Amino acid sequence: MTLSVRNVAVAAALGAALCTALAGCGGGSGTPASGTPASGAADRAARMGTPGASVPPSAAASASAPGAAGSSPAAAPPPVKAPTLAPGPNGLTPVFERAKQQSDKTVALTFDADMTSDQGQRAADGEHFDNPQLISTLRSLKVPSTIFMTGRWAEEYPDQAKAIGTDPNFEIANHSYSHHAFKSPCYGLPALDAAAARADVDRAFAAFRTAGAVNTVPYFRFPGGCYDDQALRALSTAKVTAVQWDVVSGDAFAKDPDAVAEQVLTGVKPGSVVVMHCTRSAAPVTEEAIHKIVPELRKRGYRFVKVSELIGK
Repeated sequence: MTLSVRNVAVAAALGAALCTALAGCGGGSGTPASGTPASGAADRAARMGTPGASVPPSAAASASAPGAAGSSPAAAPPPVKAPTLAPGPNGLTPVFERAKQQSDKTVALTFDADMTSDQGQRAADGEHFDNPQLISTLRSLKVPSTIFMTGRWAEEYPDQAKAIGTDPNFEIANHSYSHHAFKSPCYGLPALDAAAARADVDRAFAAFRTAGAVNTVPYFRFPGGCYDDQALRALSTAKVTAVQWDVVSGDAFAKDPDAVAEQVLTGVKPGSVVVMHCTRSAAPVTEEAIHKIVPELRKRGYRFVKVSELIGK
């Protein structure tokens, strides 16, 4: 596995005009990387925190399957202690990107369930921050997955949070409560100080418990993927492993599922962690892309695992 407390993840060009769009998720350090697409789609993707694929426009929004994510499995397994990494230098929170054992053809698909603390009215007005059809597809294709969920998302969709968090196919990891930044600047997100950052993580775990989720793991993904030593120090007492990624799907605000699938298929290597999204309004073609990604990777000999299995290698 790769362990670095100063890693700067891949990021997209910022979209200043979209500061009111869905806040950044699963991206880089807030600093654009050279060679990153600079199209309007990429700018919007930067607000999700993931560089968007260069995609031609096409209509491909995923439809919701009634009850797909709302029905719990018959029986929930007992919680299993998930492996974590040892603290980094000076006790900093460790950071995981990709499995150290890279000869084993395993890959972890991870999905960020984004919702910021101030988006309740948008949800009340009908915006869908969930994606039950995606969860249903992952179940039907038998793809073990890690869902990085914000506490606010769990509060908005408690039935879905419980269904995901009691399904042995999934594990829920922490993506903060508020989806505010742990390092500034970070895609225009409001920044938390050290004390607020630590409390934000605890509040998210509490929201998962309130919803009835059982399969939670001590992993944390920084909003926007933005962090520095100060952020790692603030979380050091939370005893979590920060999880980044080595493959960016480009599904944020993408319109072409084929382009998203191609970006993933091109980037995956043994031990990879892929970042995707579980948010219909901001990543409408993810479920359709999964139908292309999963069979092709299996054809290439890959086995899908949760992040906990990669970290445990």
